[in-house]
Amino acid sequence: MTLTQSGSAAQSRPSVDHLLDAPLPQLLAELDVELVDSSITDATFFGALVERRDGSRILSMPVGRSVFERDTAARMLLAEGLGLDAPPVPAPLAVMRG
Repeated sequence: MTLTQSGSAAQSRPSVDHLLDAPLPQLLAELDVELVDSSITDATFFGALVERRDGSRILSMPVGRSVFERDTAARMLLAEGLGLDAPPVPAPLAVMRG
């Protein structure tokens, strides 16, 4: 999983409970995060959250994954990208900042 931050525009941050409980489409809309399909097919790639200089965010997720896997990876990336005090990403997963 990858996080890339280019800008520092302040955007609202949900509570961890809301991040974990809200339906993902609703959460993405509230955070103004655009979900796009990634062309990366590597089995070890779970997604990337990119913050542009203007503060807008893109969540790039690989296609062909289960709904559970995609939902879980999206929430982990959002928690890390938003700097929420959420439980750490479980091993063997890792979040890299670039």
